Amino acid sequence: MILFRMKKELKENSKECAGNMRHIKGIRVLAFPFLLTVLLWGCRWQPSSETLYIVQTSDIHGAILPHDFVHDTAAVTSLAHAMHVIRELRESGEVILLDNGDILQGQPLVYYSNFVDTAGRHICSDVMDYMGVDAATVGNHDIEAGHAVYDRLRQEFRFPWLAANVLNRETGEPYFTPYAVIRKAGWKIAVLGLTTPAVPQWLPEKLWEGMEFRDMLETAREWVPMILEKEHPDLMVGLFHSGTGTGDETTGVAENAGRYVASRVPGFDIVFTGHDHRAVQTAVVNSRGDSVLILNPGSHAAYLSLVEVHMENGRPVLSPSLISLEKVPDDREFVERYRNFHQEVEGYLSQPVGKLTRSVFAREAIFGDAAFTDLIHRIQMDVAGTPVSFTAPLSMDARVPAGDITVRDLFALYRYENFLYTMELTGSEIRDYLEYSYAGWFETMTGPGDHLILFRKDENGEPVYSESYRSYRLARSPYHFDSAEGLEYLVDVSAPPGERVQILSLAGGAPFYPDSLYPVAVNSYRGSGGGGHLTAGAGIPPEELAARIKWSTPHDLRQSMIEWFRKQGTAEPVCSGNWTVIPDSWVDKAKKRDFALLFPESITIN
Repeated sequence: MILFRMKKELKENSKECAGNMRHIKGIRVLAFPFLLTVLLWGCRWQPSSETLYIVQTSDIHGAILPHDFVHDTAAVTSLAHAMHVIRELRESGEVILLDNGDILQGQPLVYYSNFVDTAGRHICSDVMDYMGVDAATVGNHDIEAGHAVYDRLRQEFRFPWLAANVLNRETGEPYFTPYAVIRKAGWKIAVLGLTTPAVPQWLPEKLWEGMEFRDMLETAREWVPMILEKEHPDLMVGLFHSGTGTGDETTGVAENAGRYVASRVPGFDIVFTGHDHRAVQTAVVNSRGDSVLILNPGSHAAYLSLVEVHMENGRPVLSPSLISLEKVPDDREFVERYRNFHQEVEGYLSQPVGKLTRSVFAREAIFGDAAFTDLIHRIQMDVAGTPVSFTAPLSMDARVPAGDITVRDLFALYRYENFLYTMELTGSEIRDYLEYSYAGWFETMTGPGDHLILFRKDENGEPVYSESYRSYRLARSPYHFDSAEGLEYLVDVSAPPGERVQILSLAGGAPFYPDSLYPVAVNSYRGSGGGGHLTAGAGIPPEELAARIKWSTPHDLRQSMIEWFRKQGTAEPVCSGNWTVIPDSWVDKAKKRDFALLFPESITIN
């Protein structure tokens, strides 16, 4: 059985409390083995003879059923797989099941429930109740769905939805539930929910209207002592929709502050993190000298975070682990329960919207101008009526095949539910925006033997390969690789960052002036400051961004794409060639080498 295998693996992973000392010995992440020994002081445990399992999911992004609805293929991990493990755990003891946010975005399954079938019960509400979720924290992509969606779910969920640092501006009280107290197996567990406060940097205000996002550290310092004094829990758990981070987030908005908060706010026994999609199992020593476990199960149900809580020889023991779901069978009862809904979503995705005369590939857009991004540019400029457009390949390796285009294909072309904006930018701001984009995209080449793509580097200056991502890691994600349409320009990668972009003219040869104002089509994530292109790049103060927005779509850009294709009928995607990376001879050689690194299964790049 899966449980027997897991319990064998957990046997050595113990956090023990003896007298006035806790000791973590042999903590081991299943996929990334390492050893860690930490001493803890100051126990407040209450004895219980029953075994309790605390299980965390996070960043599911719609991976509910064992099916990838975008690519119409089987999914190797999902909540259906997680349910198989959870059932086995419940045969051995009681389970506290926690979810750490970002479930409402990522697969057409949840998009359908968010925006298409809004009359019935939301799929996430039904699934999470069916699985027995005890508490969950709100993620930034859950907020991205908008008030109509998450306010509906606040009413539908039969468990507390947490976010102590998200306040109602009118009342000054938490908009969501700040914390939960869960009693199972003789244990009393308090769970404080916090979410990344960077939401206003990424999302249009209409999606979080009436809310204030407070600093996580400040909020934890306020709530943890109150909870400990009022509730006297046996365990204090942090459920943070925030990455683990480095522990050094001391300036600006701390997006990934799990380690930072755990180490600076005494009282936590376990902190579950999420948001950054990085599987982590570690521990930190807080300012009082106590040890705090930190676990993050990654994303898309790749892992479950698991902490086994039991008494051993009169001493409480916490046994942490990450459980891979890759080879776990899915739960048949779970799959059957949602078979009709699966078919309903398939019917929506199969609706035809138009035709493409040729296939387009996101991988081509990683290396320069490409038909994939130029198709998005063309749609944006048509919808917004602007002479200039910014966009990026939102996926590393998406493709849309030639022929009939369905709703499903548009989830591959454009994966996020961004709105489309028209913003006014000066010519110099446009140039600085592009400089910022290419600085995080291309290496500074000194000769034909250098890389073109800017990779993460190891201590020897070589590209870092990630086993968890099964790829060489880019310095920035491709959704930050913004290019422009409507301009003719060069990108000289032999020049240092900030001195690479030479804008020759507007499309068609009209002069381009640094001091002139230009209407630009840009998505709402970027227009709200996401990625830093407009703020750190173009130098626009964050508080001025809203004034630059002159128009917005009433719905997400993908819906505008559906309408565009239905009106267009047949579209012929072409690469306009409006921007070129130079020096040509260096770039051509580097492009082939880097393409082979990133896509070794392919032979050539077009």
